[in-house]
Amino acid sequence: MAERRVNVGWAEGLHARPASIFVRATTASGVPVTIAKAGGEPVNAASMLAVLGLGAQGGEEIVLSSDAEGSEAALDRLAKLVSEGLEQLPETV
Repeated sequence: MAERRVNVGWAEGLHARPASIFVRATTASGVPVTIAKAGGEPVNAASMLAVLGLGAQGGEEIVLSSDAEGSEAALDRLAKLVSEGLEQLPETV
């Protein structure tokens, strides 16, 4: 299983707009991904309610995971999105 540990780069955390950006990027990646707070239970990263339910704050560590084919590149892009607090999924890393 591929995994990336990153700190949330959005000052407001994964709430409202940043969560929406993240969920859309996850869905666009075409790879099933889970997200969890460090040490917490993973949830579906393509579910807005699940991501909001994490309550991840800015600077807090999260874990992105996937065991699907192509997950390494997808997780790299999603990790960059989250850690840098970007407005859209980066095309390349």
